[in-house]
Amino acid sequence: MYRNGRVMQAGRRAGVFSLAVLPMWIGACLAQDASVDPALREKIEAQGRKLDAMRSRMAEQLAELEQMKRDLSAQEAQYADLRKAVGLNALDDARGGSAAVATASGDPPPVGSPVQAVAASPVGRRPEQDERPPEVAPIFDQPGVLTPRGKLIVEPSYQYGYSSADRVALVGYTVIPAILIGLIDVRQVKTTTQTAAVAFRYGLTNRMELEVRIPYVDTHTDTISREIFTGTAQDSLYTTSGKGIGDIEATLRYQLNDGGADKPYYVGWLRAKSRTGRDPFEVTTDCITRCLENFTGTGLPVQSPTGSGFYSAQAGVTWLYPSDPVVFFGNVSYLHNFERHNVSRNVLLEGKQFLGNVKAGDIADVSVGMGLSLNEKASISIGYDQSFVGRTTQNGNSVPGSARVTLGSLLLGGSYRFNDKETLNVTLGVGVTRDTPDSTVTVRLPITL
Repeated sequence: MYRNGRVMQAGRRAGVFSLAVLPMWIGACLAQDASVDPALREKIEAQGRKLDAMRSRMAEQLAELEQMKRDLSAQEAQYADLRKAVGLNALDDARGGSAAVATASGDPPPVGSPVQAVAASPVGRRPEQDERPPEVAPIFDQPGVLTPRGKLIVEPSYQYGYSSADRVALVGYTVIPAILIGLIDVRQVKTTTQTAAVAFRYGLTNRMELEVRIPYVDTHTDTISREIFTGTAQDSLYTTSGKGIGDIEATLRYQLNDGGADKPYYVGWLRAKSRTGRDPFEVTTDCITRCLENFTGTGLPVQSPTGSGFYSAQAGVTWLYPSDPVVFFGNVSYLHNFERHNVSRNVLLEGKQFLGNVKAGDIADVSVGMGLSLNEKASISIGYDQSFVGRTTQNGNSVPGSARVTLGSLLLGGSYRFNDKETLNVTLGVGVTRDTPDSTVTVRLPITL
């Protein structure tokens, strides 16, 4: 019987030894007895030559068997690597796979086989899989893929936004319906905003990252207005602009679960926004109250602010749901603006005007999108973002003229990965409500260091 190849190997060695010794023994016998019949001698010599040929043939077959054994070992090693790459080892490990069958048969698996590797591994080992969410072309402010542990990503970005709105203001009061005492002010407001920013994202762990974003804002506003009932037939143009550092913000993100195929990923995040930019209360305003005696006042700021003027905190959840060949994703968040106390603003030719306690409206935001990978380098995304902005209050009361605002944007994005460290992301936003900027274009270039 074949036991670990030892008996058969001993038999092979004995056979080779016998074939080697037999011709020498026959030659010795022939030398001792020269009177042997020539025909018999020829027959014996022919038999010796045949044995030599068999011996040579057996040696060749042994060499071929050794080569086949080496090839088989290489194939088994390659097979084990392939199983490990696709996760079959972990799958067999979890359900008792091939190792249980081999053990039940009583024959041990071959040395180096993938079955033996599974049998030697811990039972119930967790399947090896990528716990990071799939990458899609980013179109929202919050990314879904976190920075790996110990990695630093520097992301320069540029955003161009344009908005145009028509406003009609009734400055005065009515005695009875259709009889107005005061002015009707018709305005066209065109605003162009350019924001250059740099963001730094660092992976604290494989599930947590910290981001700091520093923006630089350049804004320009043209206001075209005409006052009806003042005897003028010409439009007046009023231009304001402002540039400088915007509101610096920091964000902490944490991946809440392990997703996978047909399993969603959830990333929770907290964002804190400062008021490092020049706020609306610091710039000078041209005539707060419009009146018949002051035709030069516009009620507009002389300079454009570069910040919101309020500290803010925002909490939200980003989700991604892979469903081959697309990935669905979205955000749900709530931003709270903290109230400012004892606020004053600058008025042209009048100095400071005390306003008291002012609080900007909170913002609830929801967005949803879908990403599609075109190949291993390019992907596209489409999504919709909608925000609900609350009313601004002053000393606990709603500011006259302040209304709840709904902002909606349709977003289209594309991404192209140049290499493992650089990716270009481009996003186009189109406003679908009157209060939303008409169009925005955002370009990002995250670089992994």
